[in-house]
Amino acid sequence: MHMAKVSTYLIFRRSTESAFLFYRSVFESEFLCPIHRFSDTPSQENQPPVAEEDRNLVMHVALPILGGHILMGSDCPDSGKFPLEPGNNVCINLEPDSRAEADRLFAALSRDGSVKTPMQEMFWGAYFGALIDPFGIHWMINCESKT
Repeated sequence: MHMAKVSTYLIFRRSTESAFLFYRSVFESEFLCPIHRFSDTPSQENQPPVAEEDRNLVMHVALPILGGHILMGSDCPDSGKFPLEPGNNVCINLEPDSRAEADRLFAALSRDGSVKTPMQEMFWGAYFGALIDPFGIHWMINCESKT
């Protein structure tokens, strides 16, 4: 059974790898898995291919820091449709242990806020959604459970 957890997700313009190499040295920790690059992303229907200059950017990295907390990160490619600005460069990432809880959290947090990505199946195998709550805080919900 998947255990619910919370992590912090940091988004950078083009410096995720440098930032996470720095954090790795500070926390004397190791990445949970190899750094995933945008070049590793399968092509998506109705999405343009990743620009050549963005292919080596970080799509996902995860680093344990203190007390079981995981720091995660991603680059925001210039070719993407996501404008990076102060305020949307940090997200709280929730990983509930059921899809019912993922849906409940998503509905409650997005009430009077705005939905960025509705809860849906994603190519990495998770049930995922992103939102901004009524107070401007960015949240991602990523549920690995199939039930």
